[in-house]
Amino acid sequence: MKLLKLIAALPLALALSGCLEVEQYPAWIKGQYAGKKDPRHFQTLFHNDKLSWNAAIVNRSNQQNEYNRANP
Repeated sequence: MKLLKLIAALPLALALSGCLEVEQYPAWIKGQYAGKKDPRHFQTLFHNDKLSWNAAIVNRSNQQNEYNRANP
């Protein structure tokens, strides 16, 4: 009997699982984005210096490369 109730409740649970989706897009007012402007990483961490930010990213990528880290 428990199995029958479980089988009967399963389609209802699956049907209702998609009803909780909320809108995930920001509001647009008069054709403009109404949210706050997010600062970029180079603006906050590197005082708006794109070149040093790019060098840090390249350095980090090189350190994660096993071919560059290994000493053959």
